[in-house]
Amino acid sequence: MNNDGPIKEFIRHLFPRVVLERNLRLRYTFCLGGLAFTALLVLLVTGGLLIFYYQPSSSGAFRSILYLESEVPGGWFVRNLHRLASDAFLVLLFLHCLRVILTGAYRRPRELNWLIGMGLFFLALFEAYTGYLLPMDQLALWATVTGMQLLAMVPGGELLQRFLVPDAVGEPMSLLRFYVLHILVIPLAMLVLCMLHFYRIRKDKGVLPYL
Repeated sequence: MNNDGPIKEFIRHLFPRVVLERNLRLRYTFCLGGLAFTALLVLLVTGGLLIFYYQPSSSGAFRSILYLESEVPGGWFVRNLHRLASDAFLVLLFLHCLRVILTGAYRRPRELNWLIGMGLFFLALFEAYTGYLLPMDQLALWATVTGMQLLAMVPGGELLQRFLVPDAVGEPMSLLRFYVLHILVIPLAMLVLCMLHFYRIRKDKGVLPYL
């Protein structure tokens, strides 16, 4: 086994030099992890396109969405593809975690990778939550208000609530924080965890009979 670092192992996992025929068969892993990563790539590409038209301001957010969908060629398609890819990403991650539990793939020596995967799942949920506010329509606004009220009820939730919403939901500073978290902080953290996840998959390869 080589001792290459996480970055090289991550690249090798995405672009293997050789793929065995038996590894191309649809087995009970269903390639859920690979499908989830594909959905993440779609999210990154479509989200990057949406950045060019979105205005992270209380007065301009909703107007920019309307402009994107009505005036920009293909804008409605990109936005809806981003939304559908987000739903698919969460569903695929959930099914992947469920498959890992049912097959016992979280057991030793894969405990660390299980924790990395769960961290990725919770980050994905947080990413979806921060993105839900950005259109700034009535549904997004009041759903986020409800979420913040629920967050304040859990231990330590008030501290996190004050960080996310220093003024009020939808006001300039809170919207900006949701925006920065959604397009920069959380995606970078997710990519780092994906790299570590694939790295550990390659390091633990062959430990369990179905890998």
